[in-house]
Amino acid sequence: MNAVVVAVLVMLVLSLLRVNVVFALLIGALAGGLSGGLSFTDTLTSFTDGLGAGATIALSYAMLGGFAVAISRTGIPELLVSGVLKLVNKDGEATRENLAKALIIIALLAMAIFSQNLIPIHIAFIPLLVPPILHILNELRIDRRLIAAVLTFGLTAPYILLPYGFGLIFHEIVATQMELAGLTIDMADIPRAMAIPVAGLLVGLIIAVFVSYRKPREYRKSSSTIEGTVKKTASLKDVIVTIVALIAALVAQIQTDSMIIGALAGILVLYAFGAMKWREADDVLTEGMRMMAFIGFVMITANGFASVIQATGAVEPLVESVSDLFAGNKGLAALAMLIVGLFVTMGIGSSFATIPIIAAIFVPLSLEFEFSTMAIIALIGTAGALGDAGSPASDSTLGPTAGLNVDGQHNHIWDTCVPTFLHYNIPLVIFGWVAVMLLG
Repeated sequence: MNAVVVAVLVMLVLSLLRVNVVFALLIGALAGGLSGGLSFTDTLTSFTDGLGAGATIALSYAMLGGFAVAISRTGIPELLVSGVLKLVNKDGEATRENLAKALIIIALLAMAIFSQNLIPIHIAFIPLLVPPILHILNELRIDRRLIAAVLTFGLTAPYILLPYGFGLIFHEIVATQMELAGLTIDMADIPRAMAIPVAGLLVGLIIAVFVSYRKPREYRKSSSTIEGTVKKTASLKDVIVTIVALIAALVAQIQTDSMIIGALAGILVLYAFGAMKWREADDVLTEGMRMMAFIGFVMITANGFASVIQATGAVEPLVESVSDLFAGNKGLAALAMLIVGLFVTMGIGSSFATIPIIAAIFVPLSLEFEFSTMAIIALIGTAGALGDAGSPASDSTLGPTAGLNVDGQHNHIWDTCVPTFLHYNIPLVIFGWVAVMLLG
């Protein structure tokens, strides 16, 4: 069996069996490396060599966690919670609950979308906004799987479709890698080619909101959503300083292209203007790092996993064997290439990193099958994006889990990965295949 398939299957099966994702990635990488012909020593070397690439993002998330806890200690979360609960507990409770649910879903969806294109902060907003409202979600009995689906849609669909912020980076990667593979394209064609696949994501979101997770779900009530949070009443000064801190964090991140510097800038503003005390710095950062440690370790391990996959050289044989199997049948060949993209991205957890791996192989294969340029764009873009939603190692699933599991009531695999896989990857395969066939 192909080494990529072995590695991803082992990782996914272990994850579904509730083995810790870090260990699942490590064991999957070892299985893939050994089955791909690498020695145990070479596999370990490739794995450890790849770990360093995840260190920066791990530190970034640790700093963001510290910033999130610092914000929580200003009293702003309690102000937000009390305001919404007043709205819910007034007369006409059922109507107001529905209104509150709709507002929360719309607000989180809008913020997730903005985080990709308009305000490119990616998942940085999640530890700031989600933990403080968990108490509200509990009161409203909102299924957290619904919130995970909403956040993941907002973290994926915008960059796939729109050439702004992270979307511009994704589109540039697609265009550059396709050109390197021998096919020059106009970047303006990418949104048009990806419109149908993204429609599939929208269908998945609609099903999640109005069908799958519309029923209430009970959660254990907790007095604090972030362990160790010291409750205080937010003054007008606290509110102003918090807003300034958030703006400072955003500006610093955009100017330096560093989430680390952004989080540091926000924390310094809170301390400089007295919203937080310097003597609390160590507790705040430690609490934040603990909250985001899981996502950091997974991202580091995922880079080691990706390094082993590439070292085996098994991606190209996988695609070629698929091509040979369906030679002469464009429809089956397109479907097979989409499934290969799903496997690769599910394993390494990054659509951005998947494009360079598959473009060099998919472009010449697609030309051999005489697909049109627009169809090839849809194929490459969809194959790269597949698996971002649903992968245990993707920050598009790790981010929502980090926010929703602060009180220990949201499982990463069964409450985030499985729901987002079912609602987004399946429609994306179907709509992506339809796009390829319609575009020719």
